[in-house]
Amino acid sequence: MTDRSAPQALSRATLATLPAAVARPGYDPRVLRAGIVHVGVGNFHRAHQAVYLDDLFALGLNRNFGIVGAGIRDADRAMRTALAGQDYLTTVVAQEGSHAQARVTAAMLDFVDPADPGALVHTLADPATRICSLTVTEGGYCVDAATGRFDAAHPDIASDAQALAPLAADSSSAPRHVAWRTAFAPIVAALARRRDLGLGAFTVMSCDNLPGNGDAARAAVLGLAAKVDVDLAQWIDRSASFPNAMVDRITPATTEAQRAALRTRFGVDDARPVFCESFRQWVLEDRFCAGRPALEKVGVTFVADVHPFERMKIRILNGGHAAIAYPAALLDIVFVHDAMADARIARFLSKLLTEEVLPVVPPVPGVDLTAYQATVEQRFANPAVGDTIRRLCLDGSNRQPKFIVPTIAARLAQGLDMTGLALASAAWCRYCNGVTDSGAAIAPNDDAWPRLQAAAREAQNEPRAWLAMRDIYGDVGTHPSVVAAFTAALGTLARDGAACALERYVS
Repeated sequence: MTDRSAPQALSRATLATLPAAVARPGYDPRVLRAGIVHVGVGNFHRAHQAVYLDDLFALGLNRNFGIVGAGIRDADRAMRTALAGQDYLTTVVAQEGSHAQARVTAAMLDFVDPADPGALVHTLADPATRICSLTVTEGGYCVDAATGRFDAAHPDIASDAQALAPLAADSSSAPRHVAWRTAFAPIVAALARRRDLGLGAFTVMSCDNLPGNGDAARAAVLGLAAKVDVDLAQWIDRSASFPNAMVDRITPATTEAQRAALRTRFGVDDARPVFCESFRQWVLEDRFCAGRPALEKVGVTFVADVHPFERMKIRILNGGHAAIAYPAALLDIVFVHDAMADARIARFLSKLLTEEVLPVVPPVPGVDLTAYQATVEQRFANPAVGDTIRRLCLDGSNRQPKFIVPTIAARLAQGLDMTGLALASAAWCRYCNGVTDSGAAIAPNDDAWPRLQAAAREAQNEPRAWLAMRDIYGDVGTHPSVVAAFTAALGTLARDGAACALERYVS
């Protein structure tokens, strides 16, 4: 144990008295001024973007880009309450093997009350706000998986468009008593107000894991705005910017055991600490309409085109996670590092990435893809992170179309087989049946669980029933070679189990 005194409750008042083993902000948080509104304050944001900004502020730079947190979900209310009780400070514990390093970050200054929709619009419309950043999950962008485009008919978009309708006549009339369904509604409302006040637009900076995240954010903002006011949509298109980004740091959900370990090992009592791996990466297109912090000073890579980096990460790392998640779950494996310690899972991943994924990942400037793959496999095997298989299995209906299906499509385009990828998809189907190979029940783990479970059970007799979900598979699900490979994999999983299916693929 680093310090044997009673743990310190985290706050600005206790920063100076925290145990010596805990790194503290290299600046007085009171000198910061707000410049970024971040929607979706989860663990990843606090372990990634907030850490980079904390490093930058410690250099004495860009202290007018402090973060104001925001959110539109019930979970955001709980996060705001917890963080407000400790002056919006966060303890980030980076872990590698037996080594753990704790630091307190202070990049966040405030958190808009999620119960007040008008408050978020007001904060975004403030001239001091120059960036609105987002981590609203892959499913928050209302993308139609069958087309890869913004779904203007999505129920959430229809609801927000109705709520925003008064903006067409008066931008000051943004509703104060309606629950936003998407993060894009308050963005559109704020941009309408800024336009009418003669102010410039702000940058919308997505930090979510999906292909072309900036393009997806742009499509959602413009698509929603066009349903309200075409002239507004055109002004936003001319005035705002939507850079694409590749973000990376494995950051699982925090457990009560980890909170207790923070108290005993580091002497810090934090209601919402973050535990993550040491590795982090951020590649960002340099397109900011209202200025940006000098993040290149703290390790962010700015590029003209992020897509090569993004495809690499999504297909290798996120695709790798999606590939091992469901076979591991069927084998009752709880932790990701334990899955990687299982030779069947590790060899499956290595063969899949080497033979099926890397050949369809376009070259990335300055990156050795084979070395990147090796790093990814090492990161998955890191036991200190404590990442869970269930977290990797979460929300497959939004993740599979982004992490697995595009690689299958790329292989089809080149006339290549996709045996391992079909096995990964078939394992997801088996998982959605709701029972592991040992007979243990699998709790619902997707907002679309009832539909997925119905399709999975129908697929036991007719595999095409699973592939027929066009919002997930699009045209890929009708391709004869995909149908054949998926049917064979699903049959092996049903008849012989995941262990046998993996061994057959590897051998």
